[in-house]
Amino acid sequence: MKRLLAGSALGAALATLAFVLARLAAPGRLELELDVYVLVLGGLAVLAAVLATRQAFPLDRGSALAAALEREPRAALRPPELERLEREVTLAVSTAFDLHYRLRPTLREVAEQRLADRHGLRLDRGGREVEAALGRELWELLRPDRKPPDKRWTSGLEPEGVRRVVERLEAL
Repeated sequence: MKRLLAGSALGAALATLAFVLARLAAPGRLELELDVYVLVLGGLAVLAAVLATRQAFPLDRGSALAAALEREPRAALRPPELERLEREVTLAVSTAFDLHYRLRPTLREVAEQRLADRHGLRLDRGGREVEAALGRELWELLRPDRKPPDKRWTSGLEPEGVRRVVERLEAL
């Protein structure tokens, strides 16, 4: 702290010396010289306050660059599609609206692909074969003529129902 005060006093003394020399060199500019002198003293006071604060509360984090280099590489992060799907499932459990308009299109896409690849069937054509392949619960959720929910805020699919639907899709 003594060093800080000594440095501030030295800076103020140099600023005062510069002010006196400027007054002697150009005596007709008192207002400008005084403005510059006050600004320099104010800057020194702010610098002293910042340095005193840093001494009182040191940072243990190191530099931002070092912290960024220590983080995991971008490839190790979770894929955005996985995070999007997790949000869809969470919302679908919460409300019937989100089940119908967010999760259902994704489930339909997966079911369409699996039905076509493994059974040679099309989901939109429906029929007993498609219903039998999907199972009753999954068919009721994915059928093309399913109406949107009348009450948007009613609860969606229970977590156990989500598990059964995913298992059924995997079994296709």
